[in-house]
Amino acid sequence: TLLVFFVLIRFRPAFSINAFSATESLTISSNITLVSPGNVFELGFFITNSSSLWYLGIWYKKLSERTYVWVANRESPLSNAIGTLKISDNNLVLLDHSNKSVWSTNLTRGNERSPVVAELLANGNFVMRDSNNNDASALLWQSFDFPTDTLLPEMKLGYDHETGLNRFLTSWRSSNDPSSGDFLYKLEARTLPEFYLSSGIFRLYRSGPWNGIRFSGILDDQNLSYMVYNFTENNEEVAYTFRMTNNSIYSRLTVSSSGNFERLTWNPTLGMWNVFWSLPSDSQCDTYRICGPYSYCDVSTLPICNCIQGFNPSDVQQWDQRSWSGGCIRRTQLSCSGNGFTRMKNMKLPEIRMALVDRSIGVKECRKRCLSDCNCTAFANADIRNGGTGCVIWTGRLDDMRNYASDGQDLYVKLAAADIVKKRNPNGKITS
Repeated sequence: TLLVFFVLIRFRPAFSINAFSATESLTISSNITLVSPGNVFELGFFITNSSSLWYLGIWYKKLSERTYVWVANRESPLSNAIGTLKISDNNLVLLDHSNKSVWSTNLTRGNERSPVVAELLANGNFVMRDSNNNDASALLWQSFDFPTDTLLPEMKLGYDHETGLNRFLTSWRSSNDPSSGDFLYKLEARTLPEFYLSSGIFRLYRSGPWNGIRFSGILDDQNLSYMVYNFTENNEEVAYTFRMTNNSIYSRLTVSSSGNFERLTWNPTLGMWNVFWSLPSDSQCDTYRICGPYSYCDVSTLPICNCIQGFNPSDVQQWDQRSWSGGCIRRTQLSCSGNGFTRMKNMKLPEIRMALVDRSIGVKECRKRCLSDCNCTAFANADIRNGGTGCVIWTGRLDDMRNYASDGQDLYVKLAAADIVKKRNPNGKITS
């Protein structure tokens, strides 16, 4: 039996439940919604401000500003106020005015079937499960596997190797149109996985690789007492998630229709969402590959693009005109021996295209390996915790780097001996 309680919404009689079975349904006309335990999230039908199209979605129930976090039929809205969500043949199905399916969970299952139930969980996950199995690991389907533009606490972004899913965020078309917009935030699982914000074939921003604490290109998401982050990389999944240690604080990640990847936190005093950070930021240094190869961006310098030590602009005239896409070239070509390194502090690590990772060795062994590899162009720690562990070796060109006033991490770029700046230590001896 389901606990049913009555609420008043705009003086219209309505009632809310948190689950329904194959003998029940949700319709636009009945004004029934699903409300999560704890009363945080609500699932039902909605229309946006400037449209007569109907959608099935999830929003925060108690906030003064209606905020949608998931939309089922974003590509196939209902054209009028007739729609039904029901369980049919052990699938969730959304039917329009002519009883035609416009959205479904599309599950195929074996012959042995028990009754299923659809339920809105406390964390905002809309799930379908066997009615006699309440185990979270035995869900038949969940909305968390199919994000729209929002990542809630306990949702995951990234690959599930077992199901083949890659969960990513896609912006709304506009603030009043939930259909898929131009902007994606998506994991690319290379040797070191990293996220990209893109529009079509154009990349706008790169998160940098996970360094054990954060993504090297997202600095503002750390040291918050009410939030814990986790990045998992194993045979089952490569995925990022976060959770709140204080459930009274609402925070979410979203890709906006204007092309920003943002963390938003609800301010109950002002009754509005506070933009905790937004990427790419206004500094330009977050713009993907703004400085070209073998150069780095630094907001504290003019111009903001700088060649790595031992490199010169590939086209001085273009560089002087502040067109930096051509990047920089080496003053002295590397040979297979006699090379050294320049240490670059507080860096966002280069793009992980041509890189090798060995988590079993430290920075000293990493340096030796880079020196002995004729193709190695740079190295760094894979994990910056506990003084640094693991080894990343770049074997191609170095792209999309930036320097921070603090944070970031050390990057060691290989240089020919002639380009290494000699320094004298306190004893008067020359070191490189």
